[in-house]
This record gives sequence, C-alpha cells and structure tokens, in this order.
Amino acid sequence: MSNISPELQALAPEMAQWRQRIHAWPELGFEEERTSALVAEVLESLGLEVHRGLGGTGLVAVVDSGVPGPSIGLRADMDALPMDEQNDLPFRSQRPGVAHTCGHDGHTAALLGTARQLVAHPPKTGRVVLVFQPAEEGGRGAIRMIEDGLFERFHCDEVYAFHNMPLLGFGEGSVRTGATLQSLGVFEIAIEGVGGHAAAPHRATDPLQVAARLAVEIAAIVGRHIDPMEAALINVGSLQAGTTHNIIPAHASLSGTIRALSADVHEQLLSRLRALCDGFAAISGCTIDLQLPHYSPPCVNAPEQAAFAAEAMREVLGADKVKTDLRAFPFSDDFSYMLEQAPGAYLFLGMDSAMCHHPTFRFDDNLLPVAAAVFDRIVRKRLG
Repeated sequence: MSNISPELQALAPEMAQWRQRIHAWPELGFEEERTSALVAEVLESLGLEVHRGLGGTGLVAVVDSGVPGPSIGLRADMDALPMDEQNDLPFRSQRPGVAHTCGHDGHTAALLGTARQLVAHPPKTGRVVLVFQPAEEGGRGAIRMIEDGLFERFHCDEVYAFHNMPLLGFGEGSVRTGATLQSLGVFEIAIEGVGGHAAAPHRATDPLQVAARLAVEIAAIVGRHIDPMEAALINVGSLQAGTTHNIIPAHASLSGTIRALSADVHEQLLSRLRALCDGFAAISGCTIDLQLPHYSPPCVNAPEQAAFAAEAMREVLGADKVKTDLRAFPFSDDFSYMLEQAPGAYLFLGMDSAMCHHPTFRFDDNLLPVAAAVFDRIVRKRLG
C-alpha cells in the first residue's frame, strides 16, 4: 500500500519474525511468560523502560515526547487459545492443545512495530502508552491490569485497539460509533440430585433430565423474553452428565455464554436464567447452583475517537476502503473495560483467512505493516 511509510514497509519482515516466534510457542491467558519476555526484549532494545507484572504477565512501555500533551493508549492482546492448529507451517504451534488461532500474535507484533516507529519518530507532544495485555480470551486480563493500577500509573486520555477481521477483505477496515462488540457473560450451572438405578427412577432425583430441559428452556429465552429489535444471544455450549446407560447420575452440569449489545439486555437475560434455575430447582427437587465466573461489558466506541480512527484508516487504506456503517459484530473483547476508563475506539482490519477460532485460521503477515501504520497515523493525528 502506497500510504505506508517506507520505514514501516522495511520493518515488515522483522515484525513477521516476531509474530512467527510468538506463534510457534503459544501461551494461554496469564501464562504468557515467553511471549512477555520477547516483548520486553524488543522494547528494551529500543531503549524503552518496561513495566512488568500488570495483570500478571502484562507489560507497559511509554514513548514520551517530553512536551506536555495528551496521553494515547494503544493495546495489543497476547494470549492464545486452548485448541490444536491444523496449518502446515514451518512455525506452526509446537505446543499440543494450544494455538494462536485468533491472531493475538499478530496484534502483539504490530504494536511492537508501532513502538519501533514511534521511538524512531516520537510524537511532537504528549506520550503514547503501549499496553501488552494478557488473557483476553475469557481470562479477564484487562480488568486485572486495571486493578493493578494501569490507568493510575499510566494515565490515558484515549485508548485504541484493533483486531484482524476475516469477514472483511484484505485492505479493508471498519470502525463504528457506539456499541461495536457485544458483552460476554459466562455461566456455569451445577445440578445436584440423587443417583440410582435406571429401572427405579422413582427412587432417584434425576439431574440429567433437569439439565436437558433446562438447556431447551435456556434456548427459548431470547425468542420469548427479549425485544426482537434488540441484539441478544444465549448459548449452551456444554452439558455433562452420567457415565453409562443404566445409571441415573447424581450430578449434571451446563455451561454457556450470554451476549448482548447493551448492559440492560444482558441483565434481562441473566434475570431469566436465574428464574429458570430457581424454577427447575423447585419442581424437580434438585439443588441448582448458578455461577457467573466472567463478564465483559459491550465495547462502546466514543464518537470523536471513532471518527479519528476512521480518518486514520482512510489515510492508510484509501477513502473507499473504510466502512463506518456496518452493524456491530456479535463477538466480545475485554478491551471494553479500558473503554470504560477512557474514550477510545476498537477497529477492525480485514484479511483473508478462515474465521478466528478455527483450527486453520492463519494470520496474514502482510497485515502487520498496515496495522502499525494505522496505529502510527492515529498517534500523529492526535499528538502531531
């Protein structure tokens, strides 16, 4: 792309090497020890002070102009997914059951490239806070960094993040004002009954029957209790019970996710889920325990920052390649917690690949200089 500086284009092979090193040794949330070490190594080689230990394996570095001005936060996530990769690559995952199939290795490498560019050409005013976050994948990495004092220690007036997007073509981008990603709530339901012989169900209290019926009723919540004009989704992803054909089990469990574009709708879904659990406990005689181990609010882009991000993407990609009117995506990202702390924008850059979380997902290294250029352009537009 002609709108990417020659320096960033020249840096592309090194960014690809960083990404491929991270890709070959993927690490799950809060376990990103080797990834953090690589990030720290690169940042320190640029002369930056690296602040470790935020959110466990998270890292922060600051590029300061030395001139008073706004503080811009740029965030990249570092963690991988608990699944096997099915790509035949020289740098494919060397760890069975762990793979970078969402592209966080690319996000990290792109932010490292941005750091290199900013050190070589510092902004005229203000400073840039580079945030390398652990555990985006359901692990509450963002909130852990915030609880460890991220914004008290490194104040940000604005925050930005990007994600690769296989639903867009390479060279395309999108950003929208308002809710851009749904909330995510994880629910876990434990059902305790009384086990017994399958030929004597009257002497048992069957939790498997309760789990099966509960799963069906959960699936009906959105269609019967949520305004059809609202975006909402509730999904049962796991039902576990029993060991063999002629034993009524004593235990069963369900787990799944809740997603919505507004906090109010999310709470409506939770309220109905609680009511179902209470109701089935009352009529079945089973004990039902509902736990909510994880929640991320919707990602909500601020109007001014979304407009600046769109303008920066147009300057890199071309005016006709940036979409600002797409509907919100049904995915989630705990960057939403950072957007609650400071106005900002979450944007998407297209690439050709299988969808994220698919075993053949493959981050396109050609996107690295594009993403770094967009981050760099945002900084220049805000800080000079």
